[in-house]
Amino acid sequence: MAINLKQTGGLSANGVKLLCYGQAGAGKTSLIRTLPNPVVLSAEGGLLSIQDADLPYIDITGMDDLREAYEWAKSSTEAASFQSVALDSISEVAEVVLAYELRQNKDGRAAYGELNTTMQELIRAFRDLPGKHIYMSAKLEKSQDEMGKLLYNPGMPGKSLTQGLPYFFDEVLALRLERDADGVTQRALMCDGDGAWLAKDRSGKLDTWEAPDLGAIIAKIGGAA
Repeated sequence: MAINLKQTGGLSANGVKLLCYGQAGAGKTSLIRTLPNPVVLSAEGGLLSIQDADLPYIDITGMDDLREAYEWAKSSTEAASFQSVALDSISEVAEVVLAYELRQNKDGRAAYGELNTTMQELIRAFRDLPGKHIYMSAKLEKSQDEMGKLLYNPGMPGKSLTQGLPYFFDEVLALRLERDADGVTQRALMCDGDGAWLAKDRSGKLDTWEAPDLGAIIAKIGGAA
């Protein structure tokens, strides 16, 4: 078998893969406008925040839409013109898949098992689209540890899927709303976890806090899809 030897220096040239989560209204959808030349796959129907950006989008209302959108993004000449693909949100996409599986399986446990398998395959497939920056937004989930400390992480239907989601991405960012010294609410992306909020940056090039600009973050990492 012939070995295809590659160089790690070229990894970011295949696009930066980002997962971002935050509370409702934090502005996860608004971040899409800062992506380089994006197309949006919308499972939420809440695109008013980027209406004035006039971005192209595809409605995702069922499994057929998901499959068609993936094949389009992977193979079509039209999709080749876009640098970024945004799934808004992956949590809602999972709800679409779960609704489908619950219709197919009377056993709820079997439906959640199929959900986990299907979503893992789907996330990998979209994440690994060649030459594209991939942005997936997710809901915020709160939990408590054994000492009662509040923990914040991306939320998905099903415990197994929730726990596994961050491992699919090199960049997991928490979109935070915090008040400054003057009491003014500021938005910022947290790129390094603090024990309560989950976040990570495998590139090692981001600061703990970054401005809510995905294009600037991609440029800082060195991604050139």
